[in-house]
Amino acid sequence: MDIFLEAIQALFEPMRLGMLVLGVVTGLVIGVIPGIGGVFGLTLLVPLTYTLDPVAAFALLLGMSSVTTTSDTIPAVLLGVPGTVGSAATAIDGHELAKQGQADRAIGAAYLASMIGGLLGALLLALSLPVIKPLVLLLNYGDLFAITLFGLTLVSLLSGGNQFRGLFAALLGILISFVGLDPYESAERWTFGEIYLWDGIPTPVFFLGIFGLSELTGLIARGRIQHSAAAPAPGGMLRGMREALANWPSVFRYSAMGALLGAVPGVGVTVIEWIAYGDAARRKGDGPDFGKGNIRAVIAPESANNAKEGGALLPTLAFGVPGSATMAVLLGALAIHGLVPGPRMLADNAPLMVTMILTIALANVIGTGICLGLTPALARIAQVPATRLVPPALVFVVLGAYQSNLDLRDLLALFAFGALGILFKRFGWSRPALALGFVLGPNLERFFFLSYQISGWSWLAQPLVLAMAAVIAATLLRQLAGWRRGRKASAPDPAPRSNLALVLALVFAVAAALFSTFAMPFATGLFPRIAAIAGTILGAGLLGQAFSNRTAAPAQGTLAGVRGDFRVLGLGILFSVLLLALGLVAVPLFLIAAGIRYKVPLRPNLLGAASVTAAAFAVFRVLASNTWPEPFFARLLP
Repeated sequence: MDIFLEAIQALFEPMRLGMLVLGVVTGLVIGVIPGIGGVFGLTLLVPLTYTLDPVAAFALLLGMSSVTTTSDTIPAVLLGVPGTVGSAATAIDGHELAKQGQADRAIGAAYLASMIGGLLGALLLALSLPVIKPLVLLLNYGDLFAITLFGLTLVSLLSGGNQFRGLFAALLGILISFVGLDPYESAERWTFGEIYLWDGIPTPVFFLGIFGLSELTGLIARGRIQHSAAAPAPGGMLRGMREALANWPSVFRYSAMGALLGAVPGVGVTVIEWIAYGDAARRKGDGPDFGKGNIRAVIAPESANNAKEGGALLPTLAFGVPGSATMAVLLGALAIHGLVPGPRMLADNAPLMVTMILTIALANVIGTGICLGLTPALARIAQVPATRLVPPALVFVVLGAYQSNLDLRDLLALFAFGALGILFKRFGWSRPALALGFVLGPNLERFFFLSYQISGWSWLAQPLVLAMAAVIAATLLRQLAGWRRGRKASAPDPAPRSNLALVLALVFAVAAALFSTFAMPFATGLFPRIAAIAGTILGAGLLGQAFSNRTAAPAQGTLAGVRGDFRVLGLGILFSVLLLALGLVAVPLFLIAAGIRYKVPLRPNLLGAASVTAAAFAVFRVLASNTWPEPFFARLLP
């Protein structure tokens, strides 16, 4: 109790509390901007802590990192653009609710679930510190392989009406995730001689393309976020909060899941939120289907992704093994302040560790309070004309993707995956399944090889592995029965002739990938080959289905819609060209030109362009201190 009181007294000293609030505000801003994330924020703030005492320093750092997955809900719900990769699952149903005029309901439920998840994560950290070692070592790599494989079996639940498409999309995502250098033999996999691809496809670029650009391109066609121009019914935010409380078993379940998986090094927030989303979809409950605006699909991932911060701090403090990328940066901050993580840290620096726990808890409360206060105003954005929202959103999506490596190829990858996301969305393919495959593929491969290297084949007989295998078998059998029952009642594919062309292209790509794996070393090509074989078999079935359903006349409406989507995508390409040619000067020029194109009145056009330019300059030039490539035209000057 004395240690607890000492920690409270230390943290509530005015200057340290001010650092906590500053960190929270910084984290909220960073979470709103697509493509940046907590690692960027910590990298930005660590140099500011050199002259601070440890309590103030970690109040600032943990205050920031604890709330980025709170405010990233704002663009996820309102625009369908994940603020960080940790809100991609929230964007699916949250944005559907916004289209229905229930943005405030989705945001209210998400914020309260996030706060409870963060508090439970901090509580778990506090309770686990004395017995941290057995908890962290409870799961071995064989268990993690089984859990990851179970995550992939949830794919069919994320696939809408056509589960075969969902499985194929997941296998395609797995193949995309294997691009880069093989971590075991350093052999290249589908890099095409490009050094840029050695580290694989940047995760923020992939998610911004698949989810961000594909949603933005649909906004112009709809005219605004919500389908109806009528003002939403009052009390939506309170309704969402009440629903989060009514679903308290789910909040507790997924908070515990997020904290537990967050404590396992290598299991990131992207994996955690999709596992929570898939598990929630598997359980029966009220409301529409997942993907159609179910509030439980917002509550589950938001509870899990905020709880993971407390869990990820466990191995960082106990063993000096970072539980996530943000914790790796935090580990460097510990070294800066002369702190050595390990079993002795609890004894030697107990008050500091308690202040860290209190910081995480208090940051979630402050961050949620700020966001809830802004929710009524934010919800009204759903009624703003899309012509005023899409160009500024495109600016931040492009800049956020470019932030990954400051490389032209970031932008090429962004628009390639944006085009794929548009086609998936237009023709009814599952983008969540594609994302789940992309996230879980490398983990599946890594956990398998590590399990085999440590235990040979004996890991297959571990109790949790056997239990998970039984659950996976039961899930697949139940799903197979559902496929047979629903096959006759399934709706025909939209625009079958157009869909046939997409299926042909995807199956050809998977078959080509399969052929190329035979030239790879055995360990390098093993998992890509397995995924490609399964994808080719499924693709053959999808081709047969597409041929049998094709229509004699082309589906002009759908084809016209695709052309419209790609015209909006062209706006993003135009801004990218201007950015490379002119630097950040391109931001106001593009926004003003887009405002003129969409007939935005002059004064709002200029004011909006100035505001977005100032925000972009502050984040991407002043705070980030990026060494931006010299604008092309500047090289032509004497």
